Amino acid sequence: MANEISYPFAADSAGGGAQMVSQAQWQYLARTLGKDKVDFRLDQTSIDSFSLPFTAAVSGSSVTIQPGRAFVGGFYYQLTATATVSIAANSGSTGRIDLIVLRANMATSAVNLAVVQGQPAASPKAPALTKTYGGTWEMPLHQVTVPANSGALSAINVMPFDSHEITTVPWNAVQAASYRTNGSFLIDMDSNNTDTQTEYWIGRDGNVISRDLSKARQYTPSLVNVNVDLASANKIGRWRWIAPGMVYFSVYLNNDWEDAGPTRTGNSTIAVTLPTPAAGATGQVVKGILRNPNYNGGLPNVVDINAEISQGSSGQTVAYLLYPNNTNLSEGLDGLRAIPPLSNLKISGVYEASTFGN
Repeated sequence: MANEISYPFAADSAGGGAQMVSQAQWQYLARTLGKDKVDFRLDQTSIDSFSLPFTAAVSGSSVTIQPGRAFVGGFYYQLTATATVSIAANSGSTGRIDLIVLRANMATSAVNLAVVQGQPAASPKAPALTKTYGGTWEMPLHQVTVPANSGALSAINVMPFDSHEITTVPWNAVQAASYRTNGSFLIDMDSNNTDTQTEYWIGRDGNVISRDLSKARQYTPSLVNVNVDLASANKIGRWRWIAPGMVYFSVYLNNDWEDAGPTRTGNSTIAVTLPTPAAGATGQVVKGILRNPNYNGGLPNVVDINAEISQGSSGQTVAYLLYPNNTNLSEGLDGLRAIPPLSNLKISGVYEASTFGN
């Protein structure tokens, strides 16, 4: 069992189990339990930089760091009072970028503030972090711009912060989301198999679906402004959330009648219903094609279709179907007047939903 090591246990064992661990062994263990981060959770509340842990204030050639807590390379660190680090002078003709870090040093058995000095260059870059198990492990706090010719220093915050964990529920995600902390994700596992597995974002602007994680949602689209709609069996719609407030959808409409089909009522334009209302702040357009192999209705065998979601109040529910004038291209687009016999229409695209209003 000499090649097998495991820890920590209540006592050493002949099977390789160990009660005590070295700091290197602890680092391997602890790094699997947590990532480098400042021990401070951000939420939707407005915050200024001076309210954050490890806030930096530049004064001449030094930077003062405010107290804070962090987890670095598997070790916990706390700065209990303000500390000051010095930035090396730069009298050269090119600037550089230095990095203030928290450095876990196995040789000294401690985590301390440190400065990693960058290389002067016409377009300077921040130095890389060192992350070596059993050696030196660094977590960034601030980038410090060090201008040429001893110019004034400036610092920006680049530290990683703690985040809320992802949680799951079997169903009732909308209700469960109201009890989660802002700045977190929740996943509906759809354990009752009535919908689809979905990820929710609980954020500043409300609790919203961020994406669907499994099968597409289905809906039956309807034709609007027509004398007669197609049979439900001839209308297929699929859609999914792909980001907060963003929807991908596709529609297939098949007119299998040989001598008739939907035609517009009056001078209106035929439209198709959307799976969920669209934002109307700017108006939106998705694409489609009408396949008309028999050239019925005086239309070509394949017709380019633009599906326009009108600009207007939030909650647009339909997309109007437009096609190029088939007798005079200079006339541009006309409203679709009919879906010819023995033709089919396909529409697909991405649009912004009215999740956040207009």
